[in-house]
Amino acid sequence: MPHSDDAVTVQLFARARDLVGASSVTVTLPAGSRVGDLRRRLADTYPALAGILERSALAVQHEFADDALTLPWPADVALLPPVSGG
Repeated sequence: MPHSDDAVTVQLFARARDLVGASSVTVTLPAGSRVGDLRRRLADTYPALAGILERSALAVQHEFADDALTLPWPADVALLPPVSGG
């Protein structure tokens, strides 16, 4: 049976967690959405993340994912901001 809209929980780490003030967020996306769609929805829903999303990696099912990857259901997603320091 096809999905209509599905909730995706995204685990947040480091700066992303600090900006949102939570260790995870949930967004709703239509079935067949891609990682890039999720990235845009996160920026729209959580404007504080917009500045780091372009440089952040998204891992799906514990593997780094390209924006063109279609999200599986259920999706295990983590947002990994760039590491700063030196």
